[in-house]
Amino acid sequence: IMVPELLLGLSLGWAAALKPTCLSAQFRRPGDYIIGGLFPFGTDTVNLTARSEPTFVVCERLFVDGLLWALGMKFAIDQINNSTALLPGVKLGYDMYDTCFEPMVALQPSLLFLTQNGTSGIGVLCNYTDYQPRVTAVIGPHKSDLCLVTAKLFSFFLIPQVSYGASSEKLSNTEVYPSLYRTVPSDKNLVEAMVLLLNKFGWNWIATIGSDDEYGRGAQGLFLSTAGNHSICIAFEGLIPTDLADPKAQNQLEDTIKLINNTKVNIIVLFAFSQPAQALLEQSIRMGLTEKVWIGTEAWILSDITASIPNIQSIGTVLGFIMKAGTVPGFQKYVADLFTSVQQDKFCQESREFNHLMNSDELGTLCQECDHISLHDVSSLLSRSQIQPVYVAVYSVAHALHRALGCTHHGCPRASPVRSWQLLHFMNTLPFTANGQSFKFDQSHSTNTGYKLIFWSWENGTLTYLPVGDYEESLHINKSQIRFHTVDQKEPTSECFRHCEPGQFKQIKGFHLCCYDCTDCPENTFWRAQDSSTCAPCPEHQWSPLRSTRCYDRSERYLFWNEPLTITLLALMSITISLTCLTGALFLKSLQTPLVQASGGQLNLFALFALTLLCLSCCLYVGRPSNTLCMIQQIVYTLCLNGCFSTFFIKSLEITLVTEFPRCAPTFLPWVTGRRAWLLVALCLLAECSFCICYLHLGPDSLQSDYKSLPSEVLLVCKTQSWLAFTLMHGCNSSIALVCFLCTFMVQTSGKKYNVARGITFAILIYFIIWIFFVAIFATLKTVFRSVTQIGTILATSLGILGIYYIPKCYIILFKPDLNTVDYFQYSIKEEPEEDSQ
Repeated sequence: IMVPELLLGLSLGWAAALKPTCLSAQFRRPGDYIIGGLFPFGTDTVNLTARSEPTFVVCERLFVDGLLWALGMKFAIDQINNSTALLPGVKLGYDMYDTCFEPMVALQPSLLFLTQNGTSGIGVLCNYTDYQPRVTAVIGPHKSDLCLVTAKLFSFFLIPQVSYGASSEKLSNTEVYPSLYRTVPSDKNLVEAMVLLLNKFGWNWIATIGSDDEYGRGAQGLFLSTAGNHSICIAFEGLIPTDLADPKAQNQLEDTIKLINNTKVNIIVLFAFSQPAQALLEQSIRMGLTEKVWIGTEAWILSDITASIPNIQSIGTVLGFIMKAGTVPGFQKYVADLFTSVQQDKFCQESREFNHLMNSDELGTLCQECDHISLHDVSSLLSRSQIQPVYVAVYSVAHALHRALGCTHHGCPRASPVRSWQLLHFMNTLPFTANGQSFKFDQSHSTNTGYKLIFWSWENGTLTYLPVGDYEESLHINKSQIRFHTVDQKEPTSECFRHCEPGQFKQIKGFHLCCYDCTDCPENTFWRAQDSSTCAPCPEHQWSPLRSTRCYDRSERYLFWNEPLTITLLALMSITISLTCLTGALFLKSLQTPLVQASGGQLNLFALFALTLLCLSCCLYVGRPSNTLCMIQQIVYTLCLNGCFSTFFIKSLEITLVTEFPRCAPTFLPWVTGRRAWLLVALCLLAECSFCICYLHLGPDSLQSDYKSLPSEVLLVCKTQSWLAFTLMHGCNSSIALVCFLCTFMVQTSGKKYNVARGITFAILIYFIIWIFFVAIFATLKTVFRSVTQIGTILATSLGILGIYYIPKCYIILFKPDLNTVDYFQYSIKEEPEEDSQ
């Protein structure tokens, strides 16, 4: 840096600050090939929204950065014109205009650039191959939304346009914008760097704000999509107005600050140019927003407008990415010399003559405020303004023109003029050098030199832009140089979630899809690393405990032989069988006694044998079931019970004939007594067998694996396939029992006679009560207790019949032998048939 010359220039400029200069006349020069320039000299339009006629739009306030960028273009062209290696013998001219950061303002000079050379009109032709516009190429504009408008105009004519600041990813579409180039990286690269920065510090709960223009909306949209792919949760996303004169702008800024405060985030990513950023930061200070980490971009982080906000240090920590751009040697001395020259009348007179040669009256004065500033006014920005992108843009056009003309170090031999579209081939394919550094446009017509990470370092009220990292293909940060606003100066936390442990899934909370709690995977589900947002269900034949990362095979569950409950039931079964056998032995011994004969004689032995088989069938319900076991369980139960009930049925018919039909009794009694009674037993069994065959045909019970009833086991149960077959099979026994009940429950005897009918009545009643409970429990139970219920029903029925019908008779045989007489048991009914016949 030429410090002495710069200080001398500052002193001279300050001394002559009150005298108007001719700086505004330095932005046009004639030449063999004219390069157009679009720069934001001004920032505020005066009459844009209020105008009712298409009059000239005036910009009110000088934008010093835009002025320096324009001087950077002038410096590069003057340097090329003085070079003997690049375009020797060819003089480049330039024609620069103000864009005022407004697309509408930028359109007017853009149309002027398209006018046919030497005229003020645009030719309407079918073929523009030989069309020679006013300019050969255009440098600028700076903002993306301006480029989106102007690039379509220049792309139609295939005029090379090289922007030094437009970073919107939309401009990477070379099919839509074939002649647009950029000497800055795309916002896509910037967004990737920001996401890496957030990940480095573990910040995943952030707010993002963009200015309501193409740059802010485009960059924010790219950031949102990229952040979501890197587990970064956006607590708030919003846009801030760019038209600060709008009455609604203040309310929008207030609402934005309130919403940010409600989210309780500590990190804010801001995509905006200096003026919207200034308005937001000022509003946050006024509303007392707590200190945050602000992550910005070159669009506002290097601006004096934001850095000079009163009490700006209270906003917290400021980090931001700026493009890696080297200094341009000689530029500061060039500017200092120029500010000295524009004070001289002779220099100004020559400048005005050059302007007259360029038909300068067409758009009027370019920059009225430029004539009233001094070197002192621009010195603070001169050392850090990003001039290299403009400088490189000019050199890219110059090198393309050099090759198109076929120039060598000795001269440019081509006599015929080069058309603008002929430069595109050389700009697309060949590298070029500027300031000793090599550059080349990539497939999206951009250059990517990488970024520097800047930290706002305050020392005694003085701001220093301290480089603390860089990004090219990867991000490197020197964390020790960053002093955060926290008490211990360490990075603050800003997390919406923690990293879930294996066996936990991300449960979304609130309206933020990437903000979640870590929740344990429930039973019978497991966590998969490929998808951490849900727990996958285990296959049906497997299970898993809480917070599991895998599934396990289910063990089989049924009524095991060695279970305490099974042993208890089998012991009860043994007792029941023993009682039945003892009763049968006692009845066999006393077969010829009046009591046994009155109770049915040999039929009792058959009934007790059936009860014994019924008890033994309990073993069918223990152990691993199979389709065969499931099928024969119900058949054995119904046939055994039918054998017992058939003997009751015969005795009930005998009692009914004697009590209700005494006159018919002599005729029909032989059919229900003696050997003929066995025929009725056989008929009952045959009827039951027919229903069993229907049961087998309609759908017998089959083995089913129940995976839902138990958490970690598969329950093996016998499932009823046809409830109709089940009803028919058991309905036969129920019908026989009902007939027995109806035939016996009204029978009365004299006090001196034994009432055989009463035993049958209560035995049948017990059977019905047990079955009511059995059906209710059996239909709803889905565990091993289903088998227990069936065993219990069998044993309860057997014990009920045994205890009510047979045990009282055993008591008489053993302990009341004096009652075991013919007189006590013969015709033990209210009226004897012989007396009735008399």
